[in-house]
Amino acid sequence: MSARIKEQYSKDVVPRLIKERSYPNVMAVPRLKKVVVNMGVGEATQNIKLLDAAMDELGRITGQRPAVRRSRKSIAAFKLRKGMPIAATVTLRGDRMYEFVDRLFNVALPRVRDFRGVSTGAFDGRGNYTLGLRDQLIFPEVDYAKVDKLRGMNVTFVTTARTDEESRLLLQYLGMPFRTQQEAK
Repeated sequence: MSARIKEQYSKDVVPRLIKERSYPNVMAVPRLKKVVVNMGVGEATQNIKLLDAAMDELGRITGQRPAVRRSRKSIAAFKLRKGMPIAATVTLRGDRMYEFVDRLFNVALPRVRDFRGVSTGAFDGRGNYTLGLRDQLIFPEVDYAKVDKLRGMNVTFVTTARTDEESRLLLQYLGMPFRTQQEAK
């Protein structure tokens, strides 16, 4: 499968950004470096099978096998010991990344109930954007009947942009449905 977003980036977004922001050459134009999808499973400290289900769902959503993240330190209040598995994460690059971004923008996000766009305030100051999703059911790859519990996930878009404004323009031109100023109030 060819990635539509990748073709759109090279044919439409790059010339548009060069014209608007007057970059000296094509290599100076910001681009997506990677997309990191993280699903925290804090309940896995009590029941390890929950982590297996989360890893299976994340693998279906992204098309890549997730890595298990383990706790870095012990926290007695949460009954957490150092080294216990607590999350599943996937780092997507290349064509797989563009396929995931295409499905997220055009299929998954429009399936969110009462969707009015994503917030423009989730940039980190270095050109990266993190999107929080409340449940995994917005992805058509997840079988509704097999879901035991709703789990949220974070999707982080890592770009080569130096500022948040450059990153916002890049993501907007790629098709990220940002909330307009009137709806934000």
